[in-house]
Amino acid sequence: MPRINLLPWREEERKKRQQDFMVALAGSIIAGAVVVALTWFGYVQMIDDQRARNQRLETEIAELERSIAEIDGLEAQKERLLARMEIIEQLQRSRPEIVHLFDEIGRQMPEGVYLNGMKQTGMAVELKGVAQSSTRVSALMRQADQSPWLTDPSVTKVETTESGPARQAEFVVNLKQVSTDPDMEDGQ
Repeated sequence: MPRINLLPWREEERKKRQQDFMVALAGSIIAGAVVVALTWFGYVQMIDDQRARNQRLETEIAELERSIAEIDGLEAQKERLLARMEIIEQLQRSRPEIVHLFDEIGRQMPEGVYLNGMKQTGMAVELKGVAQSSTRVSALMRQADQSPWLTDPSVTKVETTESGPARQAEFVVNLKQVSTDPDMEDGQ
């Protein structure tokens, strides 16, 4: 029987399998590296996209905060303007009242009473003057109490002084002006 030596064939087959294994191993390593690189590149791209979105949101938020600050400033300015308008409206409503006040004081002034000064603070009116006698000051207070534009007369001071041969009474009388504006009656 002839003997066939199969060792070289096996040896070649083994070398070929080893070579195929090495090629497959190198291919697997390269494929793994490509997959890792692509995955890393994908994550880097997603992170960059998210950072770009975050930057855009921060820019929009900053712009909105500027708009809110501007709106707050406009609202404060609006409140100041409304307050000014209210004051102007109150002054416009009370404009005829000062005319009534001077007219009424002139009408209610009894004979022999002379004013040296007049001061108004809000609705309170202070009259300073000289009268021929203290009874004339009492007449002034009675007439002021009956006036539709004056109320609550009260005497702060009455002093009788001598001026040459005549005697006179220096006085300070406080009154309140009646207002047609309900806001002004509250003391505003």
